[in-house]
Amino acid sequence: MRRIRIAVAGVGNCASALLQGIEFYRNTAGAPPGEFVPGLINHDIGGYLPGDIEVVAAFDIDRRKVGRSVFEAIFSPPNCTKRFHGNMPPGGPTVRMAPVLDGVAPHMADYPEDRTFLPSSEPPSDVVRVLRESGAEILVNYLPVGSEAATRFYAEACLATGVSMVNCIPVFIASAPAWAERFRDAGIPIVGDDVKSQLGATIVHRALARLFSDRGVRLLRTYQLNTGGNTDFLNMLNRSRLESKRISKTEAVTSAVSHAVAPDDVHIGPSDYVPWQMDNKLCFLRIEGEGFGGLPIEVEMRLSVTDSPNSAGVGVDAIRFCRLGRDMGLSGPLLAPSAYFMKHPPVQCADDDARRDLEEVIADYEAWRRTKEARPTSPCTSPT
Repeated sequence: MRRIRIAVAGVGNCASALLQGIEFYRNTAGAPPGEFVPGLINHDIGGYLPGDIEVVAAFDIDRRKVGRSVFEAIFSPPNCTKRFHGNMPPGGPTVRMAPVLDGVAPHMADYPEDRTFLPSSEPPSDVVRVLRESGAEILVNYLPVGSEAATRFYAEACLATGVSMVNCIPVFIASAPAWAERFRDAGIPIVGDDVKSQLGATIVHRALARLFSDRGVRLLRTYQLNTGGNTDFLNMLNRSRLESKRISKTEAVTSAVSHAVAPDDVHIGPSDYVPWQMDNKLCFLRIEGEGFGGLPIEVEMRLSVTDSPNSAGVGVDAIRFCRLGRDMGLSGPLLAPSAYFMKHPPVQCADDDARRDLEEVIADYEAWRRTKEARPTSPCTSPT
């Protein structure tokens, strides 16, 4: 049986949802090819199923998680996402202490213990050594938004060990030319940056913006206001940590429109922390447009989702496509998976185009498995 061995940086709500989801969908292995499996974008990707993902290493800084099995730590405070799969396997890798660096914003110390991070006094582990000894193939970055130095630290660890990266946060690694070149030179594929939700605020906003454009309606002004009560929203109360997040979310939406929209007419980003919302995220969206004869068209929408599982539904696919890249010996940013699964990919593609390119990736992989020689791919698929 083929396994995809992952390491997780940041054992928070998103990691909890991902690991629960791997176990939740493990019993779908017998589903017939092509059968719709509720909750999954893709059930089978090149022969890899969600249950083929195995966590072999985990890093965090919270004293309630460090030293515990990762399958216990995912249910430790301040995690607050829903426990939708309670029968987690026994054992599992121990959560190792990570270097704190800029992973904890100073204002987090002002909130109750069950809502915030409590850094451990344990010395940081040797991340490079743990990655090597664990046999990890892909590191999934789930650090808090704004962890610029910490994300670069893990990127360096990946380069030092030959471990690929799925960068789920808005620190620009895959989409930064210098970093992309370093991963390409090292022969390591990477998918990034800033994971989209499966059906969340950005993907819905992007689809509506594209609909305006495709139907000949000029998008004049738009906002997306989001509230939530998990540690992600609490962390983002520090507005200095949000610059890359705003860039990522804004580009994901405006890139779907065929005409320019003035920067002052677009407002997209986290708006406030509402503790009682827990891991529920609310999005309030408005688009104002100019239609036939210059007459106004306006759309307003409210979206409610469980935030972290919404992200994990994309994570299980991004991980598996990253493994396809490793199998085929690709290096650098994988453009089609990044364009489809990430808000700030190296190359923005229309979602329909990126989806078609993903199908080409799978076809390339099947051809490679038969001949061990991947055929030429489209510009949105090529890692060059």
